[in-house]
Amino acid sequence: MAFDTVIRQGTIVDGSGAARYAADLAIDEGRIVAIGDLGEERGTVEIDAAGLIVSPGFIDVHIHSEVALIEPATPNRYGSVRQGVTTQLLAPDGFGWTHLEGELFRQMWDYTRFATGDAKLGGPWPRAEDYLALFDGTTPANVVPEIPHLPIRLAAMGWDDRPATDAELDLMRELVREWLDAGAVAFNTGLDYQPTAFADTRELIELSKVVVEGGAIYAAHIRYNILGRDAAWRETFEISREAGIPVHISHENVDDISRPLLDEAAGTIDVTFESYMYPAGCTHLAMTLPTWAQAGGTDGVYRRLQDPEIRKQLTEYLQESLTVGEGRPGKLTIAANQSGSHIGRTVAEVAEEQGLPIGEAAMRMLIAEHPYALTIYHRRYGDDVARTIAKETFQHPAMMVASDGIYHGTFSHPRASGCFARAIRMGVRELQAVTLEEAIYKMSGFPATRFHVPHRGFIRTGYAADLVLFDEATIADGATWERPLESPTGIELVMVGGEPVVRRNVPTGALPGKVLRRQDATVSA
Repeated sequence: MAFDTVIRQGTIVDGSGAARYAADLAIDEGRIVAIGDLGEERGTVEIDAAGLIVSPGFIDVHIHSEVALIEPATPNRYGSVRQGVTTQLLAPDGFGWTHLEGELFRQMWDYTRFATGDAKLGGPWPRAEDYLALFDGTTPANVVPEIPHLPIRLAAMGWDDRPATDAELDLMRELVREWLDAGAVAFNTGLDYQPTAFADTRELIELSKVVVEGGAIYAAHIRYNILGRDAAWRETFEISREAGIPVHISHENVDDISRPLLDEAAGTIDVTFESYMYPAGCTHLAMTLPTWAQAGGTDGVYRRLQDPEIRKQLTEYLQESLTVGEGRPGKLTIAANQSGSHIGRTVAEVAEEQGLPIGEAAMRMLIAEHPYALTIYHRRYGDDVARTIAKETFQHPAMMVASDGIYHGTFSHPRASGCFARAIRMGVRELQAVTLEEAIYKMSGFPATRFHVPHRGFIRTGYAADLVLFDEATIADGATWERPLESPTGIELVMVGGEPVVRRNVPTGALPGKVLRRQDATVSA
């Protein structure tokens, strides 16, 4: 009897970090059923993988793609899948829209639109399962639920900029348990975003105690803007100690600040982190405002900007914070907004054209582009420093690769289309920071193990046939700062559940993605 598919003469890199080996691979009903010399055994479909690496599909643990994945019209639907990502975690930075109704539902969509674009997915979704049902047979990649802190706090206490009461904490615990029953793998929060910026450490510890009892972990965009990086790491360590929970920190690098913290944590704090290794971040322009001015989400910001005195105060603040200098950000490039104005240009260029100080130009942009202006925040250090940091980051045993990609508009950050291919091109071939086997582990087996993703991340019999076939010598990121949507090169085939979803950068139209739930979760009906 023939197998569904046989992949012949490939070089297997199995996701564990172990040495590569030559083998055939057989697939039946979406699962890997045989690995080795299959001889005369045949497949209904035969794939010649001679000269190619056969690796597990990559797992992106921080990616803002869930809306794009299920919107057929978006040109960015396959931005992550084209680079070999076959499984993606939901709720990055704690974003989500469940448990909300009426104005709160509308306000959360407005607040997160910088990451989702003009999504029209329906809703509201009063329960976690209502939202997860959107992904049944509608996506080319698998999705994995996390517990979204933002809508949980918003449902419990609105946009209030204060600590939660005991009663509000009880409601949040109830919603956290609902997500655990739905198979969530982590409690995810974004502590520079609203309304969770005002969650105190007690709230994070108390909710984490519920999370760890359910077998999940704590994952966070930590409190960079409020506490500073060192103190934000230390708050995360406190949460880990007090709740007894493993912790994961988003979009980090190894440098003079984080290196001693990681050394300090070794053997006492169970901590991992992820990195996309580009010298720039990406978020909405309002993030340049002080935290108090961001309270209340986009509606709260807009109300403040209508007050002449507050606007004057904040314009002066922007002038100071956006003037390039020691300790301040580098250039800000406009990536997306409502009007489509100035896309691909810097805020400084727009200010010069308008004959305005940069603070006033940024203020006018915030008001005109309400509710969002998506901006790429370039860091001030040069390429040599960036590559040095990237090399040390990639070599750290606690690091895994994740894109933090945003999938809408025509001028997104290139990490969205290039992160995983770039990790191999730059991290393995050019910097020789790690071997290919180690790189694949950081993109598949490591995140699968850390986040309890079932039957993914490894090439093993019985595991799902989520696979990437690529040329080790030519795989590279096509996305650049000037052409950020370009697809990678050198990737021949991406399969999800044994079905080809992308062949040589061309989507097949197959939608075999599933909702994958934590391995030990009990799902309530």
